[in-house]
Amino acid sequence: MEVKIGVAETAREIVLNSTLTPDEVEALVADALKNTQGTLTLVDEKGSRYVVPSARVAYVEIGKSDSRKVGFAATRG
Repeated sequence: MEVKIGVAETAREIVLNSTLTPDEVEALVADALKNTQGTLTLVDEKGSRYVVPSARVAYVEIGKSDSRKVGFAATRG
């Protein structure tokens, strides 16, 4: 599932793919935002850890749960 984190006063957003459910991500975000001195910490599918100060979180967009991507390859015939 794709998660986008907007960081205050930053033009780019953090985009990661998480193995958590949308409800689990929402609970982590809600808990992090309760304390402006705390941090929001999420781990992506590959084990990379993203830590954002709670006071800097502008928004969090939680994508649909695990949608499959379809790719097409060019073949010679």
